[in-house]
Amino acid sequence: MDIELRSQILGFLDKGPAFLPGLSIDCVVFGYHEGELRVLLLDIRHTPYFSLPGGFIYQEESIDEAALRILNERAGLQDVYLEQFRVFGQAGRGNYRIHREMLAAYGIEPDPGHWLLQRFVSIGYYALVDYTKVKPSPDIFSVSCDWHPLEELPELILDHRNIIHHALGSLRLMLDHKLSGFNLLPETFTMADLQGVYEAILGKKLQRTNFQRKMLSLGILERLDKKWTGGAHKAPYLYRFDAQKEEE
Repeated sequence: MDIELRSQILGFLDKGPAFLPGLSIDCVVFGYHEGELRVLLLDIRHTPYFSLPGGFIYQEESIDEAALRILNERAGLQDVYLEQFRVFGQAGRGNYRIHREMLAAYGIEPDPGHWLLQRFVSIGYYALVDYTKVKPSPDIFSVSCDWHPLEELPELILDHRNIIHHALGSLRLMLDHKLSGFNLLPETFTMADLQGVYEAILGKKLQRTNFQRKMLSLGILERLDKKWTGGAHKAPYLYRFDAQKEEE
């Protein structure tokens, strides 16, 4: 048994009064890599299950501040596109057997009325990040924090699969309205890169000419130099999202 880790877990369990009671946050962190949409997940210690990055809200925090803190702790990012999309409060959403199993591995048996085992209403956020800039970091309850393809999700705790489902649905609805897909790309990108992001989010192929015409008609892309690779004669142009034009 890891004595130091057990001590850290006990210290966390004593922090209940510092948090807002009955409220938690679950974050769906989307990244785009090698043509597919991926989700950041935690591998929970001593169980076969995974979970979304999440946590609790300190008494002195706003819920947005808490979500940003959680993302900074798990992804090492501060400037993150973050969207609150739904509250999950079904009466039967909690199944805290997994929590007990994990704690039992460290010889910890909390009272049935312990704050961590009570019913929580969870506020769902999704974040869109540049995959290359994320530095995944596990918490004290997990072995690792890593990316998983959206189409190949492992076994998840509680209602986290349902949370991901609703996050994706919300992202699809807001994709054109808020132009949020750009947050999944690096600062410069090709039109093919941008189309790949849209196709990964929407789950379908798009007609290249129509897509390019639509994106250019928005007037929010700044065209840069061509992306020369030394091989093709028709090197694609690089683009950059112009936030100022989007505001206008």
